Amino acid sequence: MINFDNAATTYPKPRSVRDAVSRAMTLYGGNAGRGGHKLTERTSEMVYSVRETAAKFFDAKPENTILCLNCTHALNTAIQGILEKGDHVIISSLEHNAVYRPVAALLKNGTITCTIAEVSDDDDITLENIKKAIRPETKAVIFTMASNVTGQITPIRRIGAVCKERGICLIADGAQVCGVLPVSLEKDNISILCTAGHKGLYGITGTGLLMTDCTFPIKPLMYGGTGSASAQAEQPDFLPDRLESGTQNIIGAASMGAGLSFLGKRGTQMIFDHEQHLCDLFIKGVFGVPEITVYRKEKLSYVPIVSFNVENSAPEETAEYLNREGFCLRAGLHCAPLAHKYNGTPEGTVRFAPSVFNSDREVMFLVQTLKKYVRNLKSGKKVLNSLT
Repeated sequence: MINFDNAATTYPKPRSVRDAVSRAMTLYGGNAGRGGHKLTERTSEMVYSVRETAAKFFDAKPENTILCLNCTHALNTAIQGILEKGDHVIISSLEHNAVYRPVAALLKNGTITCTIAEVSDDDDITLENIKKAIRPETKAVIFTMASNVTGQITPIRRIGAVCKERGICLIADGAQVCGVLPVSLEKDNISILCTAGHKGLYGITGTGLLMTDCTFPIKPLMYGGTGSASAQAEQPDFLPDRLESGTQNIIGAASMGAGLSFLGKRGTQMIFDHEQHLCDLFIKGVFGVPEITVYRKEKLSYVPIVSFNVENSAPEETAEYLNREGFCLRAGLHCAPLAHKYNGTPEGTVRFAPSVFNSDREVMFLVQTLKKYVRNLKSGKKVLNSLT
């Protein structure tokens, strides 16, 4: 199988990540922060080194770097942790359900009010839409850094500057950007950065990060054992313990640390250039095939994701055909109905998302397979299981 579904989770993982997982099973059998014996100390040191690596990568502080299960967990921790009764929140028209659903739940039970700010093709208009939506009670702006449907990049640094001027918390969803483009908590004016560990950071599934500048205190999403202040009934008031209850994903942390080291050696620019080259190759390959619609606009900037549809074929039908031919692409709404409404694709799309490990040859094989599929549909023939 050739995997072009790396926006969901990257696969394959770097060898160094696979080695780190194996090493963690052998060396890090302790429960970090629980006990003073050597096994626990060794495990705790490894986990802290991962915090340090992640903090350095995103211009954060190790103690304010929280290990999460995924980006959804991080976003829920941030959203439910800072919003209170009577608060107003602004989200974008591109948001993933990881933002949309927790906000909708708080809206339904009457805790908050919400405005959806339309993302424009013009960044200036996007900024104006956010400014117009701001109220005296606006507590947070929650914005994706890039759409998981089309890859469209949003002006997060400029949005952050507006938020900082007005004392508003910016919660940034970096799931599709972190590891592909440089991200800085400080330079990008981000109050709370949430991201996945298993996507662009090349860790295993079950990993994520929340990093905060501590301007806006976050209430815990969960309460429980932290290995610290165990005599008191209240949750610790210091980070990271305040937001990390229960045993951590030790093996996941080790994998994420190795993934971050892999990124440090390769460089996000090299990875972005390679993956964007593959996207350009795909777009060029299907250009001129009128039955294939690619959802990109010339004047916009994108991370390496391409959404497309084939005429007279539902997205799921196209993806199923490609699956039978040996390709992994995700079809449907991609857990982002707001983004599909914004893009005018209410039935969804097929998403092409390459990784650093994909090649030109694999992309051209996909293009040939798609063209074969289109020819079969046009001729009315039964869709064949191979190109021969």
